[in-house]
Amino acid sequence: MKKLVAIKPRVAALISYEESAVKPNEVKIDVQFASPKHGTEVIDFRGMTPFMDEDFSEEWRMFMPREEGSTKGIVFGEFQLGNMVVGRIIEMGTDVTEYQLGDTVCTYGPIMETVIVNAVDNHRLRKMPEGAKWQNAVCYDPAQFAMSGVRDANVRAGDYVVVVGLGAIGQLAIQLAKKAGASIVVGVDPLNQRREIARRNGADVCFDPTNDDIGLEVKKLTNKIGADSIIETSGNAAALQAALKGIAYGGTISYVAFGKAFPAGLNFGREAHFNNAKIVFSRAASEPNPDYPRWNRKRIEETCWELLMNGYLNCEDIIEPIVTFDQSAEAYMEYIDQHPELSIKMGIDYKK
Repeated sequence: MKKLVAIKPRVAALISYEESAVKPNEVKIDVQFASPKHGTEVIDFRGMTPFMDEDFSEEWRMFMPREEGSTKGIVFGEFQLGNMVVGRIIEMGTDVTEYQLGDTVCTYGPIMETVIVNAVDNHRLRKMPEGAKWQNAVCYDPAQFAMSGVRDANVRAGDYVVVVGLGAIGQLAIQLAKKAGASIVVGVDPLNQRREIARRNGADVCFDPTNDDIGLEVKKLTNKIGADSIIETSGNAAALQAALKGIAYGGTISYVAFGKAFPAGLNFGREAHFNNAKIVFSRAASEPNPDYPRWNRKRIEETCWELLMNGYLNCEDIIEPIVTFDQSAEAYMEYIDQHPELSIKMGIDYKK
């Protein structure tokens, strides 16, 4: 049996593992499809995460140094890669009552041949309805962050909305913003293929930031008003500068990206000073939710799963490329780390 592991920074490999015994509260899943996470997991894979030498203290609400001698946040050689898996239940513990052998389910899990998960009171172990698409299922995670970004941007009917960065989160944000009633939805990405997919799924117009002055084009498109909401998923400093230029007076920038340290040049003294922009750092997993107690992470998850399974959201265009399990180590390094421009969200089909 094989699993995908980061054996050192920026190096992935399939290594052998021995299956554990299934506990009374667990099920074993024979994985058929999987997908990695293209955002924060890549930072971990590169060894650049702040969690390496620090940990986020819920008490202090800030990063604090790890205790001397404690294990680092990422241990290469043990760090398993992957985010979502879809497969069939092939073994069940004696305490499991909500599932049956043969059920097709989706859950969080690493890229490996079999995954064992808790199956008692676990709302993140989702049964797949008949006819549901696996591509939609493995987008369960990015859909949550897209929905949170759209909600935190306060997108309303008639709004002008810009989505910057058309990876999986950005593509889903395009769909959600349009379906929320935005009158103009703009996609921004340097890759033509991503722009084309966004157009097929709700974007009214798309711009290439390497050729277009995004702030100016958005102002032209909106009769000089600017965007009511800009959802920023790229983490690029120039993209944030352009957003500050293209935002309407008093508009909201929902910053979804897990940003890196910005280089010199980001200037909050230009349009930011005049446009009274609000920057909201959006994260679906942070509790309490800004709309607590009405909304929390679980409600976001429940809503996203429903929208994915009933076909309200379309993820078939988003999952590319699709590789075999045997190719997953080389593909991870190429499509996730070295050349992310060649993929949107990589899928793994174990049956290919």
